[in-house]
Amino acid sequence: MGWRTIYIEENNYLSLYLDNIKIRNVNDEDVLVPLKDIDVIVLDNYKSTISANLLSKCSEYNINLIICDMNHLPVSQLLAISGNCLSSKMLFKQLSWDNDMKGELWKNIVYHKIDNQLSVLKTNNLDNSYIEMIESLKNSIEFYDLTNREGLTARIYFRALFGEKFRRFEEDTINAGLNYGYIVLRTMIAKSLVGKGLNCMLGIFHKGESNEYNLADDIIEVFRPIIDNYVYNNLRNEVLFTRNHRLEIIKILNNKIEINGRKQTISNAIDMYIDSIINYFETGKEVCFPKTKLYDI
Repeated sequence: MGWRTIYIEENNYLSLYLDNIKIRNVNDEDVLVPLKDIDVIVLDNYKSTISANLLSKCSEYNINLIICDMNHLPVSQLLAISGNCLSSKMLFKQLSWDNDMKGELWKNIVYHKIDNQLSVLKTNNLDNSYIEMIESLKNSIEFYDLTNREGLTARIYFRALFGEKFRRFEEDTINAGLNYGYIVLRTMIAKSLVGKGLNCMLGIFHKGESNEYNLADDIIEVFRPIIDNYVYNNLRNEVLFTRNHRLEIIKILNNKIEINGRKQTISNAIDMYIDSIINYFETGKEVCFPKTKLYDI
């Protein structure tokens, strides 16, 4: 598995040279990076060019290639058609996942998402009245979260972080940072799901007919507080969401978090979390959930 993130922000030409990505800049200078070392490529210049041969090799190495638009927002991702030699076998298993087990798993996902949100609030010494309200909601989650504790918590949580006037999905710097971070996380998760032969459209809780990332949207929930914490500490008083902010978000996703009692890179933690979910449906064994406190790599 690769570990490097390659960020392309100039008008470069990207091609394949042996088993390396060759990056040629406007001055005809070349940089070579072994494909086996690469986890993510962010293509953030709409004038850049990438060869079909390199695209094919990126799929073979299961590299997460993210393409951004003119506003620097990720809009597309390269996913291999055959991500795993056992894809058809995994699809039949995924289709047969027990609904009662899904309901119990979603209840636990919501619980651990809220627990990680509380960790953000406590780490940043925020108003204890919000923390007490959220603690009460966390301890009353039902099967499939039928009483929508997740949604109720989100409203209180974002108010605690960004103030009473904050509204999710408005066009402002805070939402721009949240959206960017969530999208990058989502692509990392989708890459891992496809690599394990899972179908991203078949969710545990999310079932949107036009959503090709239902399962990724289930998996991402417990990881979202990583981005929330960055935005709280770096974007609350900023007027613009800048290039430096984008780079910082990409960099923090190279850090480590705790899962199953050990510190792992976020990419490894995503893989371990998904593996434990697959194992849960096969054996009933408890899922190992990540904690989202960051540690340096």
